[in-house]
Amino acid sequence: MSPMPSRRTFAGPLLRDLRLRHRLPQAAMAARLGISASYLSQIEAGDRPVTPKVLAALAEAFPGDWAGVDPQEEAALLVDALAASVDPGIAGGEADEEAIARLVRQQPQLARRMAELHRAYRRSQEQVAVLDDRVEAGGREPGLLPWEQVRDWFHAEGNYVDPLDRAAEAIGETLAGDPRTALIERLSARFGVVVGTLAPGDGRMRAYQPARGRLLLDPAQPPETLLFALAHQLARHEFAEPIATIAAAAGPAAEELLAAGLTNYAAAALLMPYERFRAAAREVRHDIDRLRLRFGTSFEQTCHRLSTLQRPGAAGIPFFFCRVDLAGNITKRHSATRLQFARFGGACPLWIVHEAVAVPDRVQVQLAETPDGIRYVSMAKGLVKPSGSYTRPPRRYAVALGCEADQAGAFVYADGLNLKGAATPIGTSCRICVRTDCDQRAFPPASARIGVDPNNRGVVPYSFG
Repeated sequence: MSPMPSRRTFAGPLLRDLRLRHRLPQAAMAARLGISASYLSQIEAGDRPVTPKVLAALAEAFPGDWAGVDPQEEAALLVDALAASVDPGIAGGEADEEAIARLVRQQPQLARRMAELHRAYRRSQEQVAVLDDRVEAGGREPGLLPWEQVRDWFHAEGNYVDPLDRAAEAIGETLAGDPRTALIERLSARFGVVVGTLAPGDGRMRAYQPARGRLLLDPAQPPETLLFALAHQLARHEFAEPIATIAAAAGPAAEELLAAGLTNYAAAALLMPYERFRAAAREVRHDIDRLRLRFGTSFEQTCHRLSTLQRPGAAGIPFFFCRVDLAGNITKRHSATRLQFARFGGACPLWIVHEAVAVPDRVQVQLAETPDGIRYVSMAKGLVKPSGSYTRPPRRYAVALGCEADQAGAFVYADGLNLKGAATPIGTSCRICVRTDCDQRAFPPASARIGVDPNNRGVVPYSFG
């Protein structure tokens, strides 16, 4: 391992700030850096210096995110230079840590130039990603459609709304006994709402009549769907004021959609109160079927709730979650991991979620690797929602939930996978994916120079560089 520059680096508070920004508990952060939780605690407390090995792990695990350190500091420069050396998007192999540390000590100006060039490269890749989004959106940026604004609002909030989540948790913990009965009784006692049923073939899943105080539900829906409808109605009444206040910030076009999304969020928090649900998830190693049976929720609702466990100081495992329809459109998406979805269009065709759509009611698992070398364990399941009538086809789609491979020990779906073995090479979008050997590529990267050899043809009819 490379020797550290002569000055010892104590950067505990900065390391702690970085961990909190990513909402990682110490154990998860330590696992990502390849050190023990006790060692990380000592570093954060200022009792131990940050070694070159830890700096190298930081550069690889959090590229471009070691912010807050004075850029003139040797430690910050070493991290930036190491980040440039391990970036898998740059061909030529990685430089060893000793050579980078020597460069920082002996040629700091050259090292800073190297770090600046790497930052410029990363910015250019981000601009290509924005271009890809705009192409997929038909040039609509910056005038996003209202539902896109709502989707991006939840993503920007980390898919966690603290005041709403805590308020819903407080009420959810008071709902004793059978949850359906408890919800019906609270709706009646506090808001005078009476629950009834819709006529067969009505076509609506639920209907609320404010003047009469009646909530009518479709009896053909599964029990968990009916339970969620009750929770949704209670959330509308209990949290009308905070939901209206938050939704007003979205502007007139998206206000009603955001209010509906926040109501659904609160309904999930009522049925799956944060601390109890988080503890249960850890206990069963995030086994979705066991969780949904315990809380009376659907497979999709349970997956979605797992992706919202990002409370500061009590965060769950960072998950990504998405829902994909038969056409490959991503209709829900959120990621607390480093995996990011394309904001428009579909997902990588090599991702297991597409196979899950075609084979419903069966859990599929996959070890995947993105172009930056990060590995993920994905679980996907195809779902069919009944319509209650032969004349209306059921809704078919798939949901996917996953985490980074270093969290696999807490994710039951990783059992049986060889985490050190071959992984499926996936990407975000063909327009920004740098892989040159993908047989499933739909079109070349937006920034690539395309070549066509009339004498030779591979699976993909062009080359690029």
